[in-house]
Amino acid sequence: MNRICSTLVVYALALAGVSACDQRPLSPSPMSLTSTSTPPVGAAAAATSGGALSAARFGDRTPGVVYVASQGLYYDTFVVKDPLPMNGKFQLLADGQTEFGPGQPGYLGGRWWEDTNHNGIQDPDDHYFLCPLLPPGRPAP
Repeated sequence: MNRICSTLVVYALALAGVSACDQRPLSPSPMSLTSTSTPPVGAAAAATSGGALSAARFGDRTPGVVYVASQGLYYDTFVVKDPLPMNGKFQLLADGQTEFGPGQPGYLGGRWWEDTNHNGIQDPDDHYFLCPLLPPGRPAP
């Protein structure tokens, strides 16, 4: 398990370095920045996390928090690439919450889609982006 988490962190950091060379990422849509039951993803998360997010950990990237319901844990994240083209598999992110996280089948490395047109189907009108979840998860935001 630790080996998988370490591999995911190394992969996320490598991806972040490559992405930082070609363009500065944008923030997730306003839909993921607001939530009534879970912490938001994006700039607002820094304020809601009680200072748990470190500038050294994220540099000038927009930090955030995602709640993984099946684990009952909150994970730090940051925007790596936004938007992504609608190619390949994506995991649903709704109101800063998802079903699967690091180490679980179904976690797609932070390749998210938000159902912006609320039809329950991945289509070109939805929002696709990359925000990897950074272990370790924690029980409180």
